[in-house]
Amino acid sequence: MATKSVSELRKDLVSGDWIVIATGRAKRPEQFLQQKKKVIAAPKSKCAFENPQAAGNADPLLVYGKGTVRHPTKKNDWFLQVIPNKYPAFSQTGSKCPPPQRSQGPYKWMEGIGSHEVLITRDHVRHMGKMTAQEVFMVVHAYYERYMILKNDACSKYISIFHNHGKSAGASIAHPHSQIVAIPVVPPDVGNSLRGSKEYFHNNGKCVHCLMIEHEQKQKIRVVYENKKFVVFCPYVSRTAFEMRIFPKHHQAYFEEISQEGIELLADALRNALAKTTVGLGDPDYNFFLHTAPIEDGHFDHYHWHFEVLPKTVTWAGFELGTGIEISSITPEVAAKFLRKIKVK
Repeated sequence: MATKSVSELRKDLVSGDWIVIATGRAKRPEQFLQQKKKVIAAPKSKCAFENPQAAGNADPLLVYGKGTVRHPTKKNDWFLQVIPNKYPAFSQTGSKCPPPQRSQGPYKWMEGIGSHEVLITRDHVRHMGKMTAQEVFMVVHAYYERYMILKNDACSKYISIFHNHGKSAGASIAHPHSQIVAIPVVPPDVGNSLRGSKEYFHNNGKCVHCLMIEHEQKQKIRVVYENKKFVVFCPYVSRTAFEMRIFPKHHQAYFEEISQEGIELLADALRNALAKTTVGLGDPDYNFFLHTAPIEDGHFDHYHWHFEVLPKTVTWAGFELGTGIEISSITPEVAAKFLRKIKVK
């Protein structure tokens, strides 16, 4: 009599990476509910983002007021503002764009020229998993507006939009904020995805992400939420428990191709993904980020832009760090079924 397998190895269609679904020690969704101590954010009086300019930050690059999608009439009536990062990882100080590669013995280096911006929302503690539909729409609209400006900078090869919520997700400041970083190189993780999707298209004549979207919509078992233009699902090869990806249903390689209606529906999909995580898992820390084709014309039509949402439910240990193979103790099918049932107000 055959014994039941204690795990499954699943191979990612795009990267070729393997991950482990530890079915033999699988947890029920409720076991991931966070039993966290109450997190005390820094007092408003000491928060660098509560009153950004009074705290020594530069004037905003973009401001949205409450209940609107443009600049408020009163200086203090803002809902979000985008400011230059006071301590940037990349800056516009350098010799020229794009920066030339230089040598130091056998090594290559270039100046860290680019842009590093912070998008701050007004409420001191209410993060995106608890925001209204209109509020998340304004955040996503601001992402798009700044993206469209930064992509015209000669230093920009790739624009990264990401959000860290909570200490375990890398948020050094508790006040809710996102970051928008324009850099002069294509990051390794994106580069691997580009190579994988290009290879699949070359061998099969089809976008690998479109294939996955069609399959997920047909099966339904890993779909968490969808609207007219976007689908949210737990990927078949989930790197961590309750991972979700948000794809436009119709093929688009570049984030800048999104329409105004698309921005609204992307915000709806992102809000539902984050709210379901917040309600269903007891307000865990999380990261989300954009993956898009780089800022080049016509070279990456095989790609399919998307957002990835990663709740922080586990910590990597020796096996993961030593092999690069991640272990998840819940199947994406069970995770998606649990999240689908979570009602979002």
